[in-house]
Amino acid sequence: MLKLSKLTDYAAVVMAQIARYPEQAHAATELADAVQLPHPTVSKTLKMLVRAGLLESRRGSLGGYRLARPAASITASDIIGAIEGPVAMTECSHADGDCDLVATCGVADNWQRVSLAIRTLLDSVTLAHLAEEAPLKLPVQLPIQSVTLASRAEV
Repeated sequence: MLKLSKLTDYAAVVMAQIARYPEQAHAATELADAVQLPHPTVSKTLKMLVRAGLLESRRGSLGGYRLARPAASITASDIIGAIEGPVAMTECSHADGDCDLVATCGVADNWQRVSLAIRTLLDSVTLAHLAEEAPLKLPVQLPIQSVTLASRAEV
């Protein structure tokens, strides 16, 4: 199964919470309470997001965490990359990839195309989109959206 880690999911939840109130600085404990996650998990996530340049952190009584840039210019790909590393389907699908089978596999080019399609979609979804209460309307129309599945009764 291809899925993101819980920490990446939590990072998106925390970032969305901050994006909903961008004018204020957010304390780690306040964020943990707001999103109902353990404080140590939120603290770890915040540090990773600061290290990736997505959040800014200030100490002191007026301190806390703020977005490093507007929510509309932070992408889902940025958030995933901050926690997971580069988005790629296979080892050969990203710039630093190293694969022993590259000369004989015969599918590298197609995996790279799949990775590019996924990155393009993730780059088109912003933190502003994720922070909205309304269901996300994908900015990109994918061919898979027109596929209809057979009902279980027909199987």
